[in-house]
Order: sequence, then structure tokens, then C-alpha cells
Amino acid sequence: MSNRVLILFSHPLFEKSRVNKTLVSHYPSGVTFHDLYEHYPDFNIDIEKEKQLLTEHDIIIWQHPVYWYSCPALLKQWIDLVLEAGWAYGPGGIALKGKSVFQVITTGAPEHSYHEGANNRFTIRQFLAPFDQTATLCKMNYLPPFVTHGSHRILKDQIDEQAVAYHYLLDYLANNDLDIEAFKKYNYLNDWVKENQLL
Repeated sequence: MSNRVLILFSHPLFEKSRVNKTLVSHYPSGVTFHDLYEHYPDFNIDIEKEKQLLTEHDIIIWQHPVYWYSCPALLKQWIDLVLEAGWAYGPGGIALKGKSVFQVITTGAPEHSYHEGANNRFTIRQFLAPFDQTATLCKMNYLPPFVTHGSHRILKDQIDEQAVAYHYLLDYLANNDLDIEAFKKYNYLNDWVKENQLL
């Protein structure tokens, strides 16, 4: 079984991102990489083209930095415009039914700051709840995120480790049947990778 994987990449300052530059250099062949800011610098999204891309793929990845506890503006506009009623959700909206989606995100702050009582007060999963609900409304399988925390201070060796883990995850997703419920048991997909790389 093979799955067609689409990375919807959204980073307005990609040229300054150490982490994302390394992550995207490690994706395996056969994965579709679609840079939204490269294709739509004027925010004029080709909705029908984007729908066609979604239709052609089985697994969708929203890869982006966390901007003010959410996603960059262009990805938000993409969600607002492309996931139309009657196509992605609502009466007759079954185009994405059964597809899987998750986020690959980077945060400037370290992991320990995303907890009750810490600086950011909420967990990453709580901040991602609107994306979870969006996917659910579209009858998609929303999987846990793959997260790189502390991107401002992370060491090169740690970035390289994340990139290797990301490559492993993408290769697995592209070439294996997915046990959706098994994935959902994890807080981050990073944890799934750590367990399975050792098998």
C-alpha cells in the first residue's frame, strides 16, 4: 500500500528559518512539496488548483511555524478559501472524507513553556484545536503534530535529528497502511517515531 503525501508548506520568512530549511531538505522522493508563499506571494490563491492537489493526495501535511499561537496568514487564507462548503464540508461536502491530515510545526519557545501554569498557559494540542475541528468537520483523520520546539536556540545536531525523524515519518506514511487509532495515542508524532525507529 502506498499513500500520496502532500506537504502544504507555509513560511513567510523561509530564508531565515534554520529548522524548516533542514526539515524540507530531508523529505523522501515521491512526496509532493507545495510552497504556498512561493506560489501565491500576492495571496491570490488558485482555489481549483488547490482542490485538485488535495483530491490527488491521501495524506495532507500543514507545515508551518507557529505565529501568535496559530498559523501564518496565507495558510489561514488557504483554509478559508479552499475548504469550501459543499465540497469539503456540509451537505455534499465529502471530497476530503477519509484523508489524513496533521501539522509539522516549529515554535520559538521550548516545550516546557506550553503547559498550564507556564508562560504560554496552554498545550500545543490545545492551541491546535481549531485545526483539529476543521479537519473533523471535513471528515478527515486529524493526527497528532510533529513538533520542533525552541527553534531560536536549538543546536544544529538537534535540528539534524529532527530532520532524520521527519524523513523516517514521511517515508513510513508514504509506504505503509496507517493505523489511525495507534497514531492518535501519541501526543506528538515525534514520540511515535522515537518508538518505531528502534524496532
